[in-house]
Amino acid sequence: MTISVGAKLPDATLLKREEGKISPVSIADRLKGRKVVVFGLPGAFTDTCSTLHLPSFMRTSKAFAAKGVDEIICIAVNDPFVMEAWDAATGASKSGVTLLADSEATFTKAIGMDFTAGVVGLLDRSKRYAIYAEDGVVKVLNTEQKPGVCEMSVGETLLEKL
Repeated sequence: MTISVGAKLPDATLLKREEGKISPVSIADRLKGRKVVVFGLPGAFTDTCSTLHLPSFMRTSKAFAAKGVDEIICIAVNDPFVMEAWDAATGASKSGVTLLADSEATFTKAIGMDFTAGVVGLLDRSKRYAIYAEDGVVKVLNTEQKPGVCEMSVGETLLEKL
C-alpha cells in the first residue's frame, strides 16, 4: 500500500549513530504531537541525493521552522554508519536536518515507497518523496513520478504547499 494524504504514517524503528553509539528511533515517537517533514531518497552519497535533494531541505530548514515545523527527517535505506558519515560530509544535522537509517527498508516498504534498480546496485531503496505530517497524519505528500527526477520532492516545493 502506498501512503496517501490523510493516512497515518506507520511506526518503524529506524537507526541513528552518534558519538560511536547506535540508537533505535521510533518514527511514531518522533511524529507524535508534532509537525514534521519526512523525506526519503534513494541513498546517501548518491549524486542527486547529495547535490540536490538533501541540500534543498538544508537550505529551507529555517523557513520550515518559521512555519511551525518541529523537525525535518531524512530517511534513506542505508546503514547508520553511512548516514553518520553523510551527516559529517554534508553538515545536515547542523543545518537542521535529522538523518535516519532505514537499514532494512521497513518504513520505506510500509509506506509503499520502495524500488529496486539492480543494474545500478540499488536494492530495496526508497523512491523520492516529501511528506508534511501533523501528529503522524500525512497532510501533504509530494512524490516523484520518474526515476532520477527531483522536483516535486525538494524542500522548496514542499514549503510552498504549507
